[in-house]
Amino acid sequence: MLKFSTHKDSLAHIEADITLVFIIDKNFKHKWIDKSFLESLAYKADMPLLHQEAKTLYLPIKQLDKDCVREAGAQAVRYLRSYPFKKAKIGFYTPESSKESKKQGIPNASAKTAIMAEFALGAMLGAYCYDTFKADKQSLSLCHIAISLETAESKQQDHAKQLAQALEAAIEEAKILAESVNIARDLVNTPPQIATPKYIAHTAIDHAQALQISCKILKKDALKKEKMGAYLAVAKASNKSPRLIHLSYAPKNAKQKVVLVGKGLTYDSGGLSLKPADYMVTMKADKSGACAVLGIMNAIAKLKLPIEVHGIMGMAENMIGGNAYKPDDVLISREGKSIEVRNTDAEGRLVLADCLSYAQDLKPDILIDFATLTGACVVGLGEYTSGIMGYNQALQEAFEQSALESGELVARLPFNRHIKKLIESKIADVSNVSTSRYGGAISAGMFLGEFIREEYKEKWLHIDIAGPAFVEKEWDINPYGASGAGVRAGVQFLRDLVSRG
Repeated sequence: MLKFSTHKDSLAHIEADITLVFIIDKNFKHKWIDKSFLESLAYKADMPLLHQEAKTLYLPIKQLDKDCVREAGAQAVRYLRSYPFKKAKIGFYTPESSKESKKQGIPNASAKTAIMAEFALGAMLGAYCYDTFKADKQSLSLCHIAISLETAESKQQDHAKQLAQALEAAIEEAKILAESVNIARDLVNTPPQIATPKYIAHTAIDHAQALQISCKILKKDALKKEKMGAYLAVAKASNKSPRLIHLSYAPKNAKQKVVLVGKGLTYDSGGLSLKPADYMVTMKADKSGACAVLGIMNAIAKLKLPIEVHGIMGMAENMIGGNAYKPDDVLISREGKSIEVRNTDAEGRLVLADCLSYAQDLKPDILIDFATLTGACVVGLGEYTSGIMGYNQALQEAFEQSALESGELVARLPFNRHIKKLIESKIADVSNVSTSRYGGAISAGMFLGEFIREEYKEKWLHIDIAGPAFVEKEWDINPYGASGAGVRAGVQFLRDLVSRG
């Protein structure tokens, strides 16, 4: 992972192979910007530009805020992957004019510390590349970024020391977060012939041992004893046995208990309701919810948050065969509710129904599930935004604020009684799909709500990460493929929960 260092010296006095300079809102009026060079190129300031003679990489941003700077960090590292530069330096300077600074919304010194840490996070996440199976690996030469802390305030000795300590602590936390996101990314990107339920279980055990947290694995026989009829039906036709993974982080000073549940379909063929070939590609990403839970558990354990957190990962493979579960089957869930199967490609909600039942036995103060649940959520919100659903508006709003603060895009989707009617069944308690093609993300969320006990309805959130979990092009701080969606949002929500007491 990239190394970062902080320096009280001005940018000019730091030795490096390349200088990174922000162009804020197309403003070329700054001593570190070669205005004549940019104007000679008729530069529009809409993409990074390398000034080779000056050894300067210009990074255009709309404003000096966390979101813009985080993305610029990722862009810088991606751009420099093609160059031999080993060390870069950057200063978070502002226009000399206080009037100009006010116009551009320049933050104060303390806010800048957070912004600098976000740049580091973006750079670390932008450096990620899944090239395990590539013969020709393009390694990143850049290994060190030096940050100048020079500001008007930092010229005071005591303030400079405080600023450096605060930034170094924030960068250490950013490293933990980047590592956690990349854990999820790696697992999601791992092909399905390797990343089986058993493989994910062994990976979880290894992480649990390293983190010194507990890890319990429920295999098929244990799932039968738990009467997880819906979960087992989904896994029935696969020769890869399912695994329910239960991670537990329980510090002595914990004041609240949160249970996280993740959908972990290591591969989803659609079952007998077989997906078209084009839709089957990328279905290794159907385990993204469970992988996000593992990433969150890694972060909160390393951050030593004073909150008890359990991570439930429901791992299974949805395949076809003579013993596959079928449309028209009626399944009995762990909660005792019967489910009419009308489409075997609506399998994630069946796994989650039983995992949520198991999770409620842990008596959580808050229960959250993460799942690549519906294509309908992608249609409704686009590829980059996760959907938030549940019965408690205040809880939804709290998660939304935390997610947006973390840099993840989210939007709330409203439950309503009319959509609930669409999952009614004539022969069972509930149908696993709606009778309408419209509102599919909401009807899937309301299906899960059927398995939430009355005492937990106000404590439960459903996060549909189907859009951003796996995208086949670079965007924001994310590479091609897995993004680790849900990790940053989940960690920020837990941190905010702790700070609120």
